Amino acid sequence: MSEAPIIERSEAASAAADEAWRRVQLARHPQRPRTLDLVPIIFDDFFELHGDRAFGDDPAVVGGPATLDGVPVMVIGHQKGTDTESNILRNFGSPHPEGFRKAQRLMRLADKLGMPIVTFLDTAGAFPGAAAEERGQAEAIASSIKLMTGLQVPVVVIVLGEGGSGGALAIGVGDVVLALENAVYSVISPEGCASILWRSREDARTAAAAMRMTAEDQVDLGVVDGIVAEPGEGAHTDHAATGAAVKVAIISAMRRLTGRETAELLLTRYARLRGMGAYTETGARSPGRLEVPSLRRRIGRILHLPGVPRRPRWSEIWPSDNSEDESERGA
Repeated sequence: MSEAPIIERSEAASAAADEAWRRVQLARHPQRPRTLDLVPIIFDDFFELHGDRAFGDDPAVVGGPATLDGVPVMVIGHQKGTDTESNILRNFGSPHPEGFRKAQRLMRLADKLGMPIVTFLDTAGAFPGAAAEERGQAEAIASSIKLMTGLQVPVVVIVLGEGGSGGALAIGVGDVVLALENAVYSVISPEGCASILWRSREDARTAAAAMRMTAEDQVDLGVVDGIVAEPGEGAHTDHAATGAAVKVAIISAMRRLTGRETAELLLTRYARLRGMGAYTETGARSPGRLEVPSLRRRIGRILHLPGVPRRPRWSEIWPSDNSEDESERGA
């Protein structure tokens, strides 16, 4: 009787891993609609802008002004390729720092002109190469996140396929975050997680389930606000229907956000970010506020100035075995 629950849990875990991995494979499908595939379906008068005005243009990030149901908006998104040649051109959708800085340039322009922003996430993560690090990859991601938290216009985010790590989060801070049904959103790829935790990429299927990276899991965790249904067997089967569904979802989200006062918009966005994650309160009493010694006392202790109490040595707080033996001998 004791073995039955173990078998059931094992089967349930295996089924969950299989389902999570199926969603990962669909999110990575080579024919899945990319940002530039959906833009003509959803928006009108799109005009792509290039360059970050500092280093160059990154094809892994695209963006520019457009109109949505007659309203001017700024569109920004990751862009993967559909074959080997286009993927090499787009760096497989993994942006360099100039890609994030181009996105920031477009966000500042939209904020200045009062244009709502729509971003599309579809990247395995920011490019981790030496060239990207030399040009300030971490700073570019951090500054982009900081900028988005203070934008005074509505921001709607759509996870199209993979939403991976800081590469996605850099343009993923919004008032409303939506995800396609088979999209995934996580801090790291399943292969990367498996390599760190299990020392083997072969456990990526298990990692995908453990990270709760599917759209349904992300809704439960409060990271994503809603799911956009995909047609048929997935978005790759019908780009037009997928684009139409995404358009309806974006317009609905924009209508809820339009008309809000700037202060309310920023407070709600802040509260949304602060509300993410789960934690447990143990009920243990706080030890109280720790007293931080003043600069005078810290310098005084270093220089052994008179009137400044000496910091006790560790051996005085927790005597070693040798010191106890010595004290016994002295006694």
